[in-house]
Amino acid sequence: MTPIYLDYNASTPIAPEVVAAMEPLLRGSFGNPSSGHWAGAPAKAALEFARGQVASLLGCGADEVVFTSGGSEANNLALKGLFFGRQGRPSHVIATRIEHPAVLAPCRFLEKLGARVTLVAVDGAGLVDPDDIRKALRSDTFLISVMHANNEVGTIQPLAEIARIARGHGVLFHTDAAQSVGKIATRVDDLGVDLLSVAGHKLYAPKGVGALYIRRGVEIEPLIHGAGHESGRRAGTESVLLAAALGKACEIAAPAIGMKDVRRLRDLFWNRLESDFGAGIVLNGHSDLRLPNTLNVSFVGSNGADILARIPQVAASTGSACHSGAVTLSPVLAAMGVVQNIGMGAIRFSLGRATTEAEIEAVVAALAQALT
Repeated sequence: MTPIYLDYNASTPIAPEVVAAMEPLLRGSFGNPSSGHWAGAPAKAALEFARGQVASLLGCGADEVVFTSGGSEANNLALKGLFFGRQGRPSHVIATRIEHPAVLAPCRFLEKLGARVTLVAVDGAGLVDPDDIRKALRSDTFLISVMHANNEVGTIQPLAEIARIARGHGVLFHTDAAQSVGKIATRVDDLGVDLLSVAGHKLYAPKGVGALYIRRGVEIEPLIHGAGHESGRRAGTESVLLAAALGKACEIAAPAIGMKDVRRLRDLFWNRLESDFGAGIVLNGHSDLRLPNTLNVSFVGSNGADILARIPQVAASTGSACHSGAVTLSPVLAAMGVVQNIGMGAIRFSLGRATTEAEIEAVVAALAQALT
């Protein structure tokens, strides 16, 4: 069996157009973009052009885009940067129980510094109720952070509704959009967010680059202090090469928003699995409000890791964790209330631009053989 990659939510290959955008910068434009002479001018121009490409996809001003080393740094800059800027004032953060570790870990860190954190529950489809966000608000709440779409089950959150609640109480609103940028619409004014995190390697750009959208007027304390790059919000000489890569990735993503062809294959995949396995398979996540490329299913009574071990040519993910030989249920599925007998059989298949119908059929056949 030819190797088949169905783990695009974990990482994507670099798009050919992105490679082409990077190649000239490997040979030229080597100057420091902060330099005021002839060698720095082309680098500065390329950096700002890339910033504009990212801004165009997000529907924001170029001055509102800060380049980072990835989605994790963008999330950390948003949460910690806002907290540090409060200079010791009472601080309360609201997030959800299904956030990525790149949000949950900074929240735990802020708790060590005196912040209070409330993690709001989700329903069985992984959806947060905006009214639960409203009920969690306190007089010292300064930030709400809710991911746009979950990385494991793909459920898309009602950000616009939550944004109205946040705005009505004068609270800033951040979203980790690492999984949604390039797959569904992520225009910041439509979402109503004040900060939005982007991860390049989920978007057919290289690893090591991301961005944080910061709404104009929002003050944030840098995590990295130095010579005041990125308008004083992140010190360190910018990588023009990686910025250009992310910019091009955002440019080519714009026409593909919605991923109609990928959605069709995902639905074909589910229909084939449901037909073959019937009551022995369960869909995890929302049936409609879900990323167009994401299919998280549980093979009832089985172990997802064991299934994948029997079909090593298929790259997919279980979401469960293995510690000292013991496999534990995915925290996301646990937060959704998925029972052990179902949750342990979960596998996340995430499709991409290169996925073909023939590959889907081959994986269905391989799963049928693995489970007999």
